[in-house]
Formats: sequence, C-alpha cells, structure tokens
Amino acid sequence: MEELISKLKTGQVIPFLGMGVFENTITKDGQILPHDSDSMILALNNNRAMSPRLMYEYSRAAMSLEQRKGRDFITQMTNHIYSSKQYEIPLVYSWLKDIKPRYIIDTNLDDSLQKIYSDVDHFLITGVSRITADYDRFIIYKYDTKSKNYKRIKKEELTLNLPILFKPMGSTKPDMNFIISDADFVDWLTEAMGGYAMPTILKEFRKGKEYLFLGVDFSRDTFRMVANEITIDLDGGVVLLNKQQLSKKEDKFIKSHNLENINMNIDEFINSYE
Repeated sequence: MEELISKLKTGQVIPFLGMGVFENTITKDGQILPHDSDSMILALNNNRAMSPRLMYEYSRAAMSLEQRKGRDFITQMTNHIYSSKQYEIPLVYSWLKDIKPRYIIDTNLDDSLQKIYSDVDHFLITGVSRITADYDRFIIYKYDTKSKNYKRIKKEELTLNLPILFKPMGSTKPDMNFIISDADFVDWLTEAMGGYAMPTILKEFRKGKEYLFLGVDFSRDTFRMVANEITIDLDGGVVLLNKQQLSKKEDKFIKSHNLENINMNIDEFINSYE
C-alpha cells in the first residue's frame, strides 16, 4: 500500500472515480444518493421508474426529460440531488484527502472532490458541453486557500506545480455545468475524440501512467468511451468491480487496456491496507 500511495502522490497512478463510490451513501434525512444508472434515473424523475428503453442508461432518460421539460429542469434537478441534502463524503474521498494525489479524475457531479482539497491551492478542470465559443470542452479554475474562491483562468496558465482535479462530466461547483444527457455526451465525446476534452498539458502528463478505477461502471457504453478517451496512452492499472461475472464488454475493455480486476468493494480495499 505504501508503494501505491507514493505513486498516487507523484501522479504515476491516477485515481479515476465513478458513481459507484456513492454506494451505501445516505443523506442525513435518509435519502439514498445515486450510485448507479438506475438510481440516478429515479433521482432525476422523482423516484419514478421510466420505460425499459429509457432505463437502459441514465443519459438516455435525462435526454427524454430534457426534451419534455427543458434543459434548465435537468440542470436544476441534478444540482438539487447533490446540493439540497447533507451527507458524509464516501470513504474513498476521506482516504484520498490524506494522500492528496497530484492528479485525480472524478466523473461524479457533486463537490466532494473539491471539499477534500479545500486546504490546499489547486487547479480544477470541469467539463462543459454544447457550447459554440470554441472546440474546448473544459473550463479551468484556480483555487486559492486565502480567498477560499475559484477563479477562472486561461488554459495557458495551467501548470503541474499544483494538484489538478479533473471533473470531465462537470460539477455543482463552482458553476453548474453537467454532462448528463445523451446530447451532452455525444457533443463531449465528439470533441474528446478530436482532442478537445482536456488541456494539452494533461495529454502529455498522462502518457505511460497507471490508473486506479474506483466505482466506474464499465458495463455502460457511455462510460467505457469516456474512460477510453481520458486515459489514452495509459500503462495499465487496477479496477475494482466487486462482481463474480463480468460482461463481455467489461472483460474486453479490461483486457484491451491491460487492467487488473480485483473482485473487492472499495471500502474493503481501503480497509484491508490499514
């Protein structure tokens, strides 16, 4: 574990967090936070299931809701899910808080990641979609511990001197930008394939790095594509899936990316090394 922590600190191993890290996370008033596609759909739709076609993946359900109720509804509803309730951050964030990885990727939409870095200066990069100003699908901020504020900066100002927090699917803070509906993902992935989903400095830094995938659902087409684009030039890594039987798509992704699958849940993985 000491070797893993050392590599996390230097950036040789990059944590990649997915929605599964919120499994068993309950708000102070007893609500369950979304931890997979189905629970996200229920949260977006006032705890009502949708048709089997829409229940396949939450991006599809979000697109249907956006078409019926408008983009602002989806934005406000997503923000409501994560900002209206109090909850303890999952154990993985508490673990990473002490380590402070040099570079971390978090596809979750809340601000747990920002909270664990609030005591150090850092850069924050959040994803954005369906904009016409330019091809870039990211916004860069710099956080200053003295002011406790995020300031938007130009991509030329991003350096490797401070920790970098990358939230490619957006976040509730400092601004509400979410990659959540089919239209969002299509736009983001299209530009990602053209090289516009992350700053050049990160595309260089990621070469030859290993990844620690925690809570990422590789059974869903969308997030396999997201992970594939973000981790180009990787040098293997570890994925925790905690399931006895992998789907063909999961197995193919893991093998093609030279990943080791550990059949263990995240909390067990962390606690087993304490």
